Amino acid sequence: MHEHYDELELRAPDVRETALMAALPAQVKHAQHASAAFADILKGVDAFAVNCRASLAKLPVTRKYELLERQRAHRQANPFGGFSTQGFGQGMPRVFASPGPIYEPEGTHPDYWRMARAIYAAGFRSGELIHNCFSYHFVPAGSMMETGAHAVGCTVFPGGTGQTEQQVQAMAELLPAGYIGTPSFLKLILEKAEALNTPLPSVRKALVSGEAFPPSLRDWLQARGVSGYQCYATADLGLIAYETSAREGLVLDERVIVEIVRPGTGDPVPEGEVGELVVTTFNSDYPLIRFGTGDLSAVLPGQCPTGRTNIRIKGWMGRADQTTKVRGMFVHPGQISEVAKRFPQVGKARLIVSGEMASDHMALLVESNETAEGLALQIGEAVREITKLRAEIQLVSPGSLPNDGKVIEDIRSYA
Repeated sequence: MHEHYDELELRAPDVRETALMAALPAQVKHAQHASAAFADILKGVDAFAVNCRASLAKLPVTRKYELLERQRAHRQANPFGGFSTQGFGQGMPRVFASPGPIYEPEGTHPDYWRMARAIYAAGFRSGELIHNCFSYHFVPAGSMMETGAHAVGCTVFPGGTGQTEQQVQAMAELLPAGYIGTPSFLKLILEKAEALNTPLPSVRKALVSGEAFPPSLRDWLQARGVSGYQCYATADLGLIAYETSAREGLVLDERVIVEIVRPGTGDPVPEGEVGELVVTTFNSDYPLIRFGTGDLSAVLPGQCPTGRTNIRIKGWMGRADQTTKVRGMFVHPGQISEVAKRFPQVGKARLIVSGEMASDHMALLVESNETAEGLALQIGEAVREITKLRAEIQLVSPGSLPNDGKVIEDIRSYA
């Protein structure tokens, strides 16, 4: 019998979906009224008509670079670009800064970033000490994990980053139940402990994030007695998905709506196809509606063997922003999708940019059952109209393009 953080993880999928969709209109309405940014982005939207995934998919996607642009444009009046519903004071005890810089508020709600679920799934339980090696300055990672650990009932040692020898000493003397931080830094700590001939017998579990966690590193940790689990979270959204003991993808958090869309667009892709993660949260202080993470992933079929019934994703599979410059012109994934949309007989499309410096060549591969020469000519004209560039058009059979989320592939040589 697997343990679960709460009964929400065991809900029938249709019950969960009904609850999320029932709560969605009020969150959209709240964002429109309490967030100046979404008052503009969602202007004219009937919030109470946004009550299903199809209606949600009609709303615009707000991507991270757009959030940054709004923050820069309104920084003197509002450092959050109008996205936060709270001002400085008791409702916002901390402000953080991620690269950009993008400023993120932290509210007063318990487990504000919703990290407790991932920490619990990694094996941590009430009454334990956690050694937290995420940064406590500028970025919110340290606070994200600490507030989640407190919600589980754990005490936290704020180890922060750096000073591996001091980290080893603290672990050896305080005997924490486990570690939270990046997987690479845990490896450095364990290597330092081995070099110092200092056993760390209490460290038997870890929740890692912030970078790739390949199976080779997971096995390296396991060989030293540490069971490491990963989670996927961002400074804007908090927890999105987490790994379980089944080690079959990542299970979505219970308080987010996740869509997988064609990169550069807001159009959902078929289940199983790789695309960009777009997330809607129910955070009343920072109500992000259809926030494009820029990360690629795909939905896994079936349910988690641990009994958790929420949707699973494969995890991080790369970046969705594939914008490239060709002959001095920027070409965006959204432009390629716009070309494909003009032709109902066309499925997926993939632009291959090849050649050498100052000698670029574009080839657009499109999936279609139609092989008539006239279709290729029409697609070529559409490419030139939309991108102002010429491209060779290659018609390929449906299903022949890789399922990796790439819309633009740059294979030019700059040697």
